[in-house]
Amino acid sequence: MEKLQSLEQFNQLKSEKNVVFMFSADWCPDCRVIEPVLPEIMEKFNEYTFIYVDRDEFIDLCAELSVFGIPSFVGFKKGEEAGRFVSKDRKTQEEIEAFVASL
Repeated sequence: MEKLQSLEQFNQLKSEKNVVFMFSADWCPDCRVIEPVLPEIMEKFNEYTFIYVDRDEFIDLCAELSVFGIPSFVGFKKGEEAGRFVSKDRKTQEEIEAFVASL
């Protein structure tokens, strides 16, 4: 999964692509639990670009988007927010897939 490098990249991606941003951090145990299933989810929903957003590097973006728990997912289509799966709870593969399918 590609890692977000800048706010400019965030704005460009959300306006040009169908994209799912995954907000995470290296120290997050619940984030590590879902890592093994992410390639399968990305392959299943290949019409979306999946981007890893490091919560610690982009704390202001997290605040702007009201992402206060991780792992969390925010989807965009044509520059508009299409949906969000934002909470501090551990996510299952089934819950993530249901979220992406709902976008």
